[in-house]
Amino acid sequence: MNILRKAFNTTVLNTTLGVMILMAGTTFAASNIYSFTLPSIDGSPMPMADFKGKVVLMVNVASQCGYTPQYTALEAIYEKYKAQGFVVVGFPANNFGAQEPGTDAEIKTFCSRKYNVTFPMYSKVSVKGSDQTPLYQYLTKDTAPPIAGDIKWNFTKFLVDKNGNVMQRFEPAVTPDSPEVTAAIEKLLKQ
Repeated sequence: MNILRKAFNTTVLNTTLGVMILMAGTTFAASNIYSFTLPSIDGSPMPMADFKGKVVLMVNVASQCGYTPQYTALEAIYEKYKAQGFVVVGFPANNFGAQEPGTDAEIKTFCSRKYNVTFPMYSKVSVKGSDQTPLYQYLTKDTAPPIAGDIKWNFTKFLVDKNGNVMQRFEPAVTPDSPEVTAAIEKLLKQ
């Protein structure tokens, strides 16, 4: 009898633990951008949660792309709206035409000297493929259409609300200072 009771209790315990582990995995799945921490361009951890309460424009950037001059507009909208709780966040990526071949130090120097970039930059990431960064897996696979979907090129932009929810996606040809983007930023800043 004791052997049966012990076996039953062990089975119940193992089943309960299994369900709890499964639930924990589900509970800790990313529900917004604040779940991610990546290295900054200087190498220190920079949690996306640092941007809680701000409207965020996330952009995969590259130094040798036809869209690289968008750095000017990115810096301009950052300066225009940052006092209202807005931040631009750059993610250098070398996924398209090897247009971001430099080291983090080279990228940082290029951005600050050529475009006077002062907004936060992360270390180089991969935005597609088998080595895709978990943050970009979330952006491209776990968000709802039309936000989800593969990154097509450098300077794809994701607009995030003050609660870390991805609200809108802008393809590379849409400039950061376009009426479409600035209206969306202003709308989120008012919320």
